Amino acid sequence: MKIQLALDRLTKEECCQILDQTKDSIDIIEVGTGVIKEYGMSIVKEIKQKYSTLTLLADMKTCDAGKSEAIQAFRSGADIMTVMAFSANQTIMDTLSIAQEYEKRVMIDLLGIQTRDRVEELACLGCDLFCIHLGKDMQQHESLDIKELLKLVDGLDVDVAIAGGVDAAMIQELKQIPIDIAIVGSAITSSDHPKLVSEEICDLM
Repeated sequence: MKIQLALDRLTKEECCQILDQTKDSIDIIEVGTGVIKEYGMSIVKEIKQKYSTLTLLADMKTCDAGKSEAIQAFRSGADIMTVMAFSANQTIMDTLSIAQEYEKRVMIDLLGIQTRDRVEELACLGCDLFCIHLGKDMQQHESLDIKELLKLVDGLDVDVAIAGGVDAAMIQELKQIPIDIAIVGSAITSSDHPKLVSEEICDLM
């Protein structure tokens, strides 16, 4: 299982400060949607240049204009970009096509998706990386029901990431199930000691 550090609701300076402390304990840097909206694609370029040994995911949350947004992401140094599962099939196929040209990957964000039929349809289109996602707003009202959400992807030959309140305590549970990427955000970024927390999670892996 890989650790993806989600950087969101942070300044550029805070992103770099946290990465300087955690870079040796994570596998994937996620430049969050809010950070991209604040600073544009320039921050994706800067972070990739500074932390070039780590995989970088641009959380574009693309839902339209798939071709142009994929080109933006990959030209800026992203290794992976996100696309919303509710997007039109053409949008998703366009992003997959561009990703193939650049030898990069597309992560399909399943936020709001409740039916397995849609996931199976996307897998048939060629999608092979999915994110089971309980959104930030929903976390205020419910906790991540991992086993229930896993039914969306159970048995499919795909890689699976999980996001939504993942912390050190939850890592123990995730180790027992077929998860490829644990996306950790505020458990590290809101900590007074991000280095120690990231190291603890890394050790638990």
